[in-house]
This record gives sequence, C-alpha cells and structure tokens, in this order.
Amino acid sequence: MSAAGKGLAKRHIVAVVMGNGLEFYDFVTYAVFAVQIGQTFFPGSRYQLLLSLATFGAGFIARPVGSYFIGRLGDRKGRKPALLVSFALMGVALVGLALTPSYRAIGLAAPIIALSFRLLQGFALGGQVGPATAYLIEAAPPGKRGLYASLSYCSQDLSVMMAGIVGVILSNTLSATALSEWGWRIAFLLGATIVPFGLIVRRSLEETLPEATSDEGPPPPLRPYLRVALLGGAMLTCGTICNYVLNYSTTFALDTLKFGAAIAFGATILNGFVTACFDLVSGWLSDRYGRKPIMLIFYALFVAVVLPVFYAMSHIHSVAVFYGGLALLCMLQGLGGGPVLTWITESIPARIRSGAVSVIYAVSISIFGGSTQFAVKGLLLLTGSSLVPAWYMMGALVVGLTAMALANETVRRTAR
Repeated sequence: MSAAGKGLAKRHIVAVVMGNGLEFYDFVTYAVFAVQIGQTFFPGSRYQLLLSLATFGAGFIARPVGSYFIGRLGDRKGRKPALLVSFALMGVALVGLALTPSYRAIGLAAPIIALSFRLLQGFALGGQVGPATAYLIEAAPPGKRGLYASLSYCSQDLSVMMAGIVGVILSNTLSATALSEWGWRIAFLLGATIVPFGLIVRRSLEETLPEATSDEGPPPPLRPYLRVALLGGAMLTCGTICNYVLNYSTTFALDTLKFGAAIAFGATILNGFVTACFDLVSGWLSDRYGRKPIMLIFYALFVAVVLPVFYAMSHIHSVAVFYGGLALLCMLQGLGGGPVLTWITESIPARIRSGAVSVIYAVSISIFGGSTQFAVKGLLLLTGSSLVPAWYMMGALVVGLTAMALANETVRRTAR
C-alpha cells in the first residue's frame, strides 16, 4: 500500500537518509584516499595521483546507466525496491574494491579489477538519488518539502565528514607506508560492516509512490519537462563542480599546500560538517522564502569570495586560514546548492519522478563530478597556479546562476 499523502513514521525517513549517507560514504571514501589508492594500484608512475583520480572519475561513467534502470524501477515498482537494489549493489562493490590485491601482487589485473568495482559503485549510486529524493519529497508534511529534501544532501555531506574522521584516525595511528599499503582498505571495510544493517532497515520502508499512478494509463510525455532537465542539469553542474572542488581540498592540502595528512583529512571533516549543517538551514529557508531567492543570493556571494579565499589559502601558509576559508566556502555551498534538488524533484510529476530525477542528476554528476578533480589536478600541473580551483568554480557558478535566474518558483507546487 502506498504511504503517499499520509504521515510516515520517522524511522522510515531515517532509514532512507541513513542508507543514502552510507552509499555516499562508500563512494567519496575513494576521493579521500586517492593518494594512497594511487600508490597501491599505480606504483612507480609520476602520474599515479592523476591515474587514481581518473579511476575515481570512471565511477561516474556508469551512473547514468544505473540511473536509468534503477530509477525506472522506482517509478514502475516503487521507491522501496529501487532503494534496496542500489544499496545491495553498492555493498558488493565496496567489499570487492577493499579486497582487490595491489599492483605489486597481481600486476595489471589490479587496476582493472579496481576499475570494474568502481564502475559497479557508480551504477549503484546512479540509481540511488532519484528514488531517495522522490521518497523524501512525497513523505514530507505540507510546507516542509525543502527541509525533507535537504536531508538527502545533508546525509551525503555527513558521509564526507565520516570519511574524513576515518582518515584522521588512520593517519594518526598508522605510518605513511602502512596507510598506503593496507590502511585505506580499513575505511572501505568499515562501511561494509553497515551494509547488512542498511538492507534490514530499508526492507521496513513504507511505499510512497502514489497508488493512483498505476491506473492513469501511460506515463506523461517527457518533452514538456525538457526545460526542467536543462535548467536543472545546469544548476547541478554548478553545484557538482563546487562540491567536488571542495572535496578535493584533502588532496589540495596534501599535494599543493604540502600540509600533513592529519590536517588534510581534517579539512574533509570540516567540509562535511559545515556543509551538512547549512544544507538543513537552506532547506528551511527555501520553504519559508522560496527555492529561487535562496539559490541566487548565496551563490552570488560564493562568486564574490571564492577567488580571494583561495588566494589567501595559497599565499598564507596557515592552517587557520586554510580551515577558515574552506569553512566559508562550504557554508555558501550548503546554503546555495541545497534547494536545487528540491526544485528539480517537485517540478516533475510522481509517475516519472524517480527515473527523471535519477537521470538528470546522474548525467550532470557523471560528466562534471567525475572530471572535476582530474581536470583541476591536470590544470594545476599545466599552469602551476594554486588559484586553478577558484577559477574552475567561478566558471561553474556563472553557469549555475544563469540557470537559476531563468527558473520558475516551485515552492507552492503540488508534489503529487
């Protein structure tokens, strides 16, 4: 029986949010340990970090495919089955990557196997966002869709924080050699221990796909929603590039600023915590004042401060300046980017919501999320300028702000 339109127990909301966070923990842990993973699978190459980041980006290639199949499952059979399938596949990929032998042990087969599990991770995660966000929107009480949808982003950012905490603990308890040889695997296996729990709690979910959708004939045509897809894709491109440049702060601190591993992993904790807090604030503000004003105001402020912040971080070799600048950027990212996914999800009818949101999100993320860290590192090597991340974000912000200015307000629109 569908639970859409009636109050859901909070444990069901918690189950969706926690499962979403666990899947993203698995995915972003790779980015956090990109240096160590590069040393494991690409030893001896001067481009080992670049190759590691390319493998990280490869996980995004499969996301549109997963978004299509698992997202459609969410529209045809319900949000619950789609969420269970995506989580189970992520568990398999997580354990497989953690247990893949090193290049020194099995040679070229090692990076090939790692790449295969990375692609499976991408497939699983590609089908996660649409059903999860659709579930939260449909379960939200009147006037709280923005806040409920912000839980999706909040759980993603808390997963970044958890990955950073694990990184700090491991970097402070293991030698650099041990961290590179096997310590990074612990971070993945810790996530794997949660997989059985995640499957159990997701099996208890009530369905939110409205029952009426099964009796309404064929699904609505997609053409009327092309504008939503284009504008939403541009907004997501902006948020994705900003988010993954900020996630790159761990590698930026290690590789460019030459800080120690503990400071670099501390940046990941700060990033996740600050962004998660302001994701929720953004959701509440967007319910009160609308999606569009909140996106425009805070992303405009982001444009104004990003270059000075990176200049200060690069030219004042201070941990306090680095952390302070990063915190400011993460706050603006959380405030400005939070309403984007809400706007897309409530702009699309329930009968195609899971699949459409999944595809729009996955295509934007796969193209720009997968390439951002690789591109930033490549441009840093090419130009030698530590301001490359700032210029890269500024370009994305201009695109995002243009799309936001063209968007219609959706805060009063029905979610059914």
